[in-house]
Amino acid sequence: MTLIQLPTRPADGHKGTFGHVLVIGGSESMPGAPALAGMAALRCGSGLVTVATSKEAHPITAGFSPCLMTIPLPSQAGLINATLDDLQSFLVQANVVAIGPGMGVSPALQQLVGQLYRTFPRPLVVDADGLNNLSTAAIDWSVHAGPRVLTPHPGEFQRMEAGYSGEPPFVSAVARDGAVEFAKRNQVVLVLKGHRTLVTDGEAVHFNTTGNSGMATAGTGDVLTGLIAALIGQHLVPLTAAATACHLHGLAGDFIAQNSSGRSLISQDLLSVLGQAFNQVESSR
Repeated sequence: MTLIQLPTRPADGHKGTFGHVLVIGGSESMPGAPALAGMAALRCGSGLVTVATSKEAHPITAGFSPCLMTIPLPSQAGLINATLDDLQSFLVQANVVAIGPGMGVSPALQQLVGQLYRTFPRPLVVDADGLNNLSTAAIDWSVHAGPRVLTPHPGEFQRMEAGYSGEPPFVSAVARDGAVEFAKRNQVVLVLKGHRTLVTDGEAVHFNTTGNSGMATAGTGDVLTGLIAALIGQHLVPLTAAATACHLHGLAGDFIAQNSSGRSLISQDLLSVLGQAFNQVESSR
C-alpha cells in the first residue's frame, strides 16, 4: 500500500479540525526560516499556525504574512533564550510542534530542545538546528514521550550518530545504510534528505521519487518541515505524513523546473505551487 495519502477535508470542518501547528525557531540572522515553515504548514491545509521566534527576528517573521500568528520569545545575542515555562501556554494549544528552522545553537537552546524532545507528549518534528542542538548535547534519541520525526541531511545525520557538533564530511550511502537501524533503535521516523530522500520508521522504507537539483537552495528544508507538521496536524500518522510531504515538496519543485527554471528556484517559490501538487495527487487517486 502506498504511503502517499492526503488527509480528508470534511465539508463541515473548521479551523480546529485541521490542526494547530506551533513552529519554534528563527534568530536575528535567520528570521525567514520559521516563517517559511509556518507558511508551508498553512499552504498544506493547517487550520492555525503559530510561529515562536526570538524578539529580534519577530518583526521580520511577523511581517512575512498576516496569516501567521507570531510570538516574540526572550532572547540573548539574537537567539531564543526561553524556558519550557515560557512556552507552556502555547504548547498546550498545539497538536504538533516543529522545532529548529533558523534557530542557531546555544547551551540554552540545547536545554530547551532537549526538554521538549524528552517530555512533549504530542508529535514533534525536529529539523536543522533543532537536530544540531540535540546532537551537541549528546542526547539519548530513544528517550521521548511522543511521536518524533527527524529530518536530517546526511551531514546532520552523521552528527546525530556520532554525538559531536564538528562539521563532518558529506556522506550518503553510509548514512542511508544506517538510517533504518537508527529509526528502529530509537523508535522515530527518520527523513534522510537528499536525492531520493529516504523515509523510514525502522520497518517500512520509502524512497521519494519527486524533486530536482534546483531545490538544493536555502529554505527548502524549512518548507518540508512545515509540510510534515501540517499533515500530522491533520491526523496522518507520522510515517505517512513524512512520505506524503516529501512527495508534495518534490512535486512542487518539479512544477517550477518544468514551467520556469530549476536554476532560478528559491524556497518561497514552492509555496505558490503547492496547490498544483495537491491537485496532481488528488487526480491520481
